[in-house]
Amino acid sequence: MKFSTSLSTLLILLPLASSVLGATIPVRASDLARRQDNNNQDGNNNNDDAAAQEELAAQEEQAAQDEQAAQDEQAAQDEQAAQDEQAAQDDQAAQDDQAAQDEQAAQDEQAAQDEQAAQDEQDAQDEQAAQDEQAAQDEQDAQDEQAAQDEQAAQDEQNADEQNADEQAAEEEQAAEEEQAAEDEDPQVSLTLDPAVIAPGFAQDGQDPPVDGQVASLTSTNNFINFCLTEPDLPLTDGQQIVTGSCNPAPIGLIPAVENMTSGKFVNPPNGATLPAETPFTIELAIENLITGNFVNAQENYFAAPQQLQDGVILGHSHVVVELLDDGLGQTTPTDPQVFAFFKGLNAPAEGGILTADVEEGLPAGDYRLCSINTSSNHQPVIVPVAQHGALDDCVYFTLEDGAAADDAAADDAAADEEAAAEEEQAAADEENNNNN
Repeated sequence: MKFSTSLSTLLILLPLASSVLGATIPVRASDLARRQDNNNQDGNNNNDDAAAQEELAAQEEQAAQDEQAAQDEQAAQDEQAAQDEQAAQDDQAAQDDQAAQDEQAAQDEQAAQDEQAAQDEQDAQDEQAAQDEQAAQDEQDAQDEQAAQDEQAAQDEQNADEQNADEQAAEEEQAAEEEQAAEDEDPQVSLTLDPAVIAPGFAQDGQDPPVDGQVASLTSTNNFINFCLTEPDLPLTDGQQIVTGSCNPAPIGLIPAVENMTSGKFVNPPNGATLPAETPFTIELAIENLITGNFVNAQENYFAAPQQLQDGVILGHSHVVVELLDDGLGQTTPTDPQVFAFFKGLNAPAEGGILTADVEEGLPAGDYRLCSINTSSNHQPVIVPVAQHGALDDCVYFTLEDGAAADDAAADDAAADEEAAAEEEQAAADEENNNNN
């Protein structure tokens, strides 16, 4: 649009410019003529020059006319070119307009086709939606019918279950009654204390007559079966090793005769022995009147059953514990039971009356106490029938030293042991000879 306007303006201005140029050139010739006339008046004596000037003026005028003619011709050519260009532009504009109309027609046709396609798709979707809705309705009807059938079946099953439950309850009640009757007959299952096991002596406090310094015993007429209710804040031992304290409801159990009281004695290391430090050694414990190799799960059955006997001898096992004596062999202060250098449960049966425990890595140099802990199967200390009895366990004291001196001392101890064994063997032989004689 801007180009067309500029071109039109140029076509209008070109004739005007030509007119102006044409008017200007004659004016210049007139001025030249007037100047020539003046020159003629001023210089009448130079006629030849005047003629020459007239001829020059005529030439210049002719040149101006030729130039004007050339300009007019150029203006006509420019105007024709402008007209041709305008015609070309008009033709191009007509072609562009026709192309735009064709394109718009094509777009309209495509839009109509798209609209028809969209309408067809919408119709297909509507038809599919109607089919889906019908299918959903059919499925829902089928589900409702199935639900009704399931509900009826569930109701029937519920009725059957209730009937079965009633029958089951009746059977369980009958079974419970029969079981209770059986339990009432089996004292090891019954929750009722059998009068036959009530110890009348438990009702006596031991103070008839009183003895100076003697305290009264707790008493019970039902064998203390509910004793743990006296300390309701304490948990039942119930097979657990409860470090914060507990109450054990299990009875003590079977107690052997005095001739079957447990006894033990360390064979190695001997009391007072000196052994090399940081060197493996084997602990040996001679044991009597304890059927060893019997131990229960200490995490689930600790103190959870009474002591038991077999052929009048306690069923159980033993342990060994080594404690470091900070103040040497002459230490008189009690040790801390929670601190020990070595501990081992001797769970295997004794071999030849000897229980053993290997201290595989030895122990550091120092003075030590070694003791046994003889227990029943459920880990409670062995219980014997009388208060006055010898020690049921044994303790020995020994020293571990570094270097050759300790090795020499160990060799001396071994030699002493061998000499004592030889003397005992000789004494036995002599006694046998005397008996034979």
